[in-house]
Amino acid sequence: MSKRGKPTSSVRRPVSSSVSRSNYLSIVEQFRVRILDTPLTAQLIERFRTAQAKPSARRLFLVWAILVSATVLLTLNLVRLQVFQSTDLLKQARAQQTTFLRPFVPRRPITDRSGNVLAIDRPVYTLYAHPIAFKEPKTEIATKLSEILGTSAGELLQRLNSAESGIRVEYAVSESAADRIQSLQLDGLELAQQQQRLYPQQNLVADVVGYLDIDRIGQAGVEYAHKNLLERSVKSVRLSRTGSGVMMPDRLPGGFLQVDNLHLQLSIDNRVQRAALDALQPQLKKFNAKRGVVIAMDAKTGEIRAMASDPSYDPNQFYKANVEQFKNWALTDLYEPGSTFKPINIAIALEAGAIKPDQVINDEGAIQIDGWPIQNFDYSTAGARGPSTITQIMEHSSNVGMVRIIQQMSRPTYYAWLQKIGLGKPTGIDLPFETAGQLKDQKTFLESPIDAATSSFGQGFSLTALQLVQLEGILASGGKLLTPHVAQGLFDERGQPYWQANSAEPKQIFSPQTAQTVLQMMESVVKNGTGKAAQIPNYRIGGKTGTAQKAGPNGGYIEGAKITSFVSIFPIEAPRYVVAAVIDEPKGEDAFGSTVAAPIVKAVMEALIVADKIPPSADAAPVPSPTPSP
Repeated sequence: MSKRGKPTSSVRRPVSSSVSRSNYLSIVEQFRVRILDTPLTAQLIERFRTAQAKPSARRLFLVWAILVSATVLLTLNLVRLQVFQSTDLLKQARAQQTTFLRPFVPRRPITDRSGNVLAIDRPVYTLYAHPIAFKEPKTEIATKLSEILGTSAGELLQRLNSAESGIRVEYAVSESAADRIQSLQLDGLELAQQQQRLYPQQNLVADVVGYLDIDRIGQAGVEYAHKNLLERSVKSVRLSRTGSGVMMPDRLPGGFLQVDNLHLQLSIDNRVQRAALDALQPQLKKFNAKRGVVIAMDAKTGEIRAMASDPSYDPNQFYKANVEQFKNWALTDLYEPGSTFKPINIAIALEAGAIKPDQVINDEGAIQIDGWPIQNFDYSTAGARGPSTITQIMEHSSNVGMVRIIQQMSRPTYYAWLQKIGLGKPTGIDLPFETAGQLKDQKTFLESPIDAATSSFGQGFSLTALQLVQLEGILASGGKLLTPHVAQGLFDERGQPYWQANSAEPKQIFSPQTAQTVLQMMESVVKNGTGKAAQIPNYRIGGKTGTAQKAGPNGGYIEGAKITSFVSIFPIEAPRYVVAAVIDEPKGEDAFGSTVAAPIVKAVMEALIVADKIPPSADAAPVPSPTPSP
């Protein structure tokens, strides 16, 4: 301050820049020399550098360890995929990239022995409706379809109203009807093609041919039993698929859709089958019978020429039939054969040496065996016939005479013969669901005298109608037991065989002499006895009637129920055929084997004579007038 007390201002002058910079650098240098270049500072810096270097090494090791571990894991996974799982992965890849398709090939046709078609595949269509896409009223569409499908417009309209889409209007639309529907050009209708089995003969051969169900699986007859012959063997075709799943035909082999022209030919003759059915149905109606069956078998080969039954069903509409009609009761249902078994018993007695052809047996008409009464059917009118030849016993169908014949053998011997001819066993026919006959066990049979007695006239045991034909065939074939069959083999369109069925070797049961002796007795039955209704002028016919009580399901017999039958062999001089008719529960006072069954068999024999052009017998006797007998 001035002496006067007033402040004085101080003025700072700027320092030269060159001086200031040099002073600053000097100060810094002095600091470095005095502080940074000291041993203590150098030690601190070294420690800092070391501390910074150690964490970097750890990181490097950690990264290295991770990379090595990942490499090892990837290698192990690669080994797992390429070595241990390669097979499974290859299968998965092929399944995703390729597919196997089995082309649909029609089932082989079935024909009779003359080439007439019994079953064949045909293309049909299923008609679907999608009302949501209709552009016309449902009533108009129903009216247009009714004219083509043969179904009322009201019923079709009801179907069309059942849903908005996916309605199955008709299952099997023919090609011609499908073309007409297509020509209508109606939106909302869809035709899906499929194959359907057609049976042109309808119910004529239904019991033999059988049918295919909606899934094209055989359910009965030949369709079931010969599936391996009817289904053509077509290998699956491998196709590639794109990533989106679309199949590509890059692997199709040439000619993969080519199929053979073979058909399965049966021994059935449509002409004889039709004659059998035409003869059977009126008789069933006339006698108000429950059912009936007719069988004709070739006596030389065992081929079945006819097997007709009624009631039957139409395999084209199997879904409308009663379940009971699906079984062929000629080979599924058992019954007691009655007097038609008497020729077999006489052959057994002759072959066993128990009787001689010219032997005389006392026919008392009525006897008792072990407390059980047995009598002839005509005992009330004819009484005791007394001494009778074996032929006369056969002619009169004498129950008492047959009991006396069988009593000439020991029961063990008789039982052994019943087993030898095959009672209690199936025939071995190439049709499904055959039932074996029933024969009492040996102990029961041997201990009971009445069992042997009733068996002598065809009761006390049971068999099928087919087995009766097979057993009578022993007599017609010179004593050989044949195996009945219906399949002849696979043939091409020119009739040349590709594969033929091989039947079992016939088993010799009786000597040819025994068989011929019994045939002559059977011829006498038709000439002079109960089988006169089967006579055919200028032909030598042998036969035997049967009228037996019908056994109940729980034992005993059904009151008033009977089974009538007739079996015939012709021509006697050189047997060609065995023909039998069995009628279940015919009604009426005159319902006997001679009145119900014999006329049917006669009609079938006449059809066989025409079909095979069988010449008349050279030494045939004149035909007397037939008289009804059981």
